[in-house]
Formats: sequence, structure tokens, C-alpha cells
Amino acid sequence: MRAASSARGVVAVIAGLVLIAGFVVDARSTTAAYLVAWSAWGAIPIGALVVFMTSYLVRRRWTGTLHPTFVATTGILPVAALTFIPVLLFMREIYPAIADGASLPPFKAHWFVPWFFALRAVLYFLIWIGLAAWLRRAWRNDEAMARAASVGSIVWTLTVSFAGVDWLESLEPRFHSSIYGLIYLSFLLVNGTAFVIAAGLLSMRSIGPSRGYSGLLLSVLLLWCYLHAMQYIVIWSGNIPKEVTWYLARSDNGWQFVLAALSFGQFVFPFCAMLSSRVRSDPHWLLALCGLTLAMRWLEAAILILPAIHGLSVTVTGAMLLAAALFLGTVFWLAFDRALARQTEERKPLGAIWWRARAEAGARSAGQGR
Repeated sequence: MRAASSARGVVAVIAGLVLIAGFVVDARSTTAAYLVAWSAWGAIPIGALVVFMTSYLVRRRWTGTLHPTFVATTGILPVAALTFIPVLLFMREIYPAIADGASLPPFKAHWFVPWFFALRAVLYFLIWIGLAAWLRRAWRNDEAMARAASVGSIVWTLTVSFAGVDWLESLEPRFHSSIYGLIYLSFLLVNGTAFVIAAGLLSMRSIGPSRGYSGLLLSVLLLWCYLHAMQYIVIWSGNIPKEVTWYLARSDNGWQFVLAALSFGQFVFPFCAMLSSRVRSDPHWLLALCGLTLAMRWLEAAILILPAIHGLSVTVTGAMLLAAALFLGTVFWLAFDRALARQTEERKPLGAIWWRARAEAGARSAGQGR
């Protein structure tokens, strides 16, 4: 275990040094790649926070069985905040509204003043960390759990909507979509849900039948698809040039293939697969779909961010994206392992899925025999 942690630490150090060199050589391409990687990794604890709240409001077996996973996942929110610092340090490289706000309307020009932009980011993270602490303190107190989850879900929805506008939509200050905050909300929700379910399946703890978790994953995927489709329909029907260009930039230079892969991998395939009761009841299938969902977040983050930033070097961006993925992945992994170790003494996560699959198959066979 110590050897594995040491190896991950070495990977994080090497990847971090590569990123530092990238910031020196090409700050814009490196910052863009880092934001993509951070959006994919950082969405996990932020998205898991609202799923944590939902488990308090919809109390079933998962409220208790997944509680250690929820606590550990939301416990790495301070790490997500610290790893966002490079974006704030180099925000002028990728945010036109911050680099030159003179050409913007007065409200936007004041809203994207650098110090105010950084202050809002700090407030978002402080609020999310505070909500996670409130949920942990409310555990096993019915009234406190309901109060923390009810208030927290409202605050979370508002803050992540503003964060989505600040961190992603403002990459193209001329573009505006009233539903963009909800699109970022669905981005976080899908990522957090998939990670928590996958972590539960890979734990030694029995988390209950897979059918219910498959339904949960399918519901958040349908919400994600609905919000993206709604934005497209509204922009298509309005046919406003400054809004249509957002899709035009993502329909050229190879991005159309990435967009097609995202549509198939994030909606068409999972939706068709989970129409089968056998797939919904199989933990192996559920784990695979969760892994696919987490992988698709990287494509979505790239589509939302990279076409909006001009003057990027393809070579540097690709190399720095790999370095950022390794750096942030190992840092978040180490933090999650340490947080989970404080919640449970189960240190052998792999293998539980196999006996759970056999037990569920045996139960179904016994039910059919009766």
C-alpha cells in the first residue's frame, strides 16, 4: 500500500514539473489543458455533494451504505479548491473578458474584474466545503439531515450555476445562454453520481441491488440530454448569430466527431443498454456504464472549453492535457484514499462486485423457482 502511494506521489511530482514547464513555455495552451482536466476531475466532489444531499432526503438503504463514500468524496473539496489556483493565476490567458473588459457592456466589465472573479471562486469553494461539513455533522439526526439537505441543495444549485457561467461560459463573453448554468449543473451531477456508484460497487460493502442505482444513473443522463437538447432547440429556433456561432465552432476542425462520440457514448448507448432489465440488474454492466460516463466527461469538458480559446498549440495542449490528467488524477486519488481510510477499515476495494453479482443472480434464480 505504501509502495503504491509512493509511486502515485512520484507520478504527481513528475507531472507537476511538466506542467510548470508548460506554463513557462506556453501559458495559454497549458492553462486551457489544465482547465479541461480540472473540470473533469473537480466535477466529481462538487457533483457528489448534491447526491449526498439527495441521499438524506430520499432515505433508503443507500443513505447508510454509501455514507462513507459520500463523506470521502466530498471531503476532497479542499483539494479541488487548491488545485484550482493555477487557473486563477493564469486567468488572463484564457478569459477574454478578464484580459480586456473595455469592449464589454458595463455590467459584464465590472462582473469580470480579476479580483472579483477570484473572490467569487473562493466563495463558491468555501460554501461547498461548508455544506459538506454541515452534512457530516447532521448524520444520524433526522431533522438536521433534512434541514441540511434541503437548504444545501438550493444553495448548491445557485452557486454551481454561477460557477458554470464564470468558469466556462465566460470563455466566450459574447455568447450567452440562460440555461448554461443548468448545463454545468448536469455536468457535475452526472460525474458525481457515476463516481459514487462506481466507488460503492468497488467497495467491500454491500450497497444493495444494482437495479435502483441503474435507474438513478439513467435519470441523471436523461436530465443531461434534456438540458443540452433544450439549449440547442432554443438557439436553433432563435437563429441569433452570436449564439449560433457557439455551435458552429464545435462543428468544424474535427470537433464534430468528438461531439458525435459524446452523443453516442453518453446517451445513445447507455440509454439503449439500460432498457434491458438484465443490464440494469448486473453490477458489471453498471460499473462499465459508470466508467463510460466518467470518460465522457473528458470529451464534454474538451468540447466546452477548447474551441472557445484561440491561438492554442495542438502539440502543447495535448501534452499538457496528459500531464494535467496525471497530476490531478493522482492528487485526487491520494486524497480520496486518505479520506476513505478515515471512514472505513475496508482496504481491499476490488472483488466485492464478483460475489455480489453471484448473490444477486442466485436470488433471481430462487425467485423464479418459487
